[in-house]
Amino acid sequence: MESKIMPKVFGWMFIGLLLTFVTGYYVSVHPFTAEKLMSGNTYLILAIVEIILVLVLAARITKMQPTTAKIVFIIYSVLSGLTFSSIFLTYKFESIIYVFLATSLLFGLFAFFGMVTKIDLTKIGSYFIIGLIGVIIVSVVNVFLHNSVVDLLISVVIVIIFVGLTAYDVQKIKRLESSGLIPIENLAIYGALELYLDFINIFVELLRIFGKNND
Repeated sequence: MESKIMPKVFGWMFIGLLLTFVTGYYVSVHPFTAEKLMSGNTYLILAIVEIILVLVLAARITKMQPTTAKIVFIIYSVLSGLTFSSIFLTYKFESIIYVFLATSLLFGLFAFFGMVTKIDLTKIGSYFIIGLIGVIIVSVVNVFLHNSVVDLLISVVIVIIFVGLTAYDVQKIKRLESSGLIPIENLAIYGALELYLDFINIFVELLRIFGKNND
């Protein structure tokens, strides 16, 4: 059966990515604003608010009004753009474009696989989530070790994990659509957020591996 939800999911995901990238670029070309946002307290507050919004969407998605869910998603995308401005300040613009295109291709391939495969990815997805927790722990430890080789390996593993989670999340969204447990409009936002996070994580780690820094 053809999915009716996936076009809406990808549509909202695209809107979220567009808002994030446009906001990030706008801030990056206004040095005074960027400097204020990159200050320790402001950046930390923004990061905490982003985490709270993700948790709210995940926990309340079945009970939210569709309009409220859309507004929260839009606010989250813009706030992510504020912190994302550091990407434009750190890396050459052409590197960002090339890596974005590579991410789009990689994401698209695994999203398509998640849509068409008959393999149940539930168990595999659980392994990826466990692996992600392990990588986060190693990343925290490496903050103190400052080992560049470990940094590179962490980025590679994170890319592998999130391309796998992309296929898993697409299949999960289709399964939730079939179950009817979440209203379609709300599920579109929930699915968009899941895939948005997959895309952003793949993009950021590929940029760390292949991106060229500004001189």
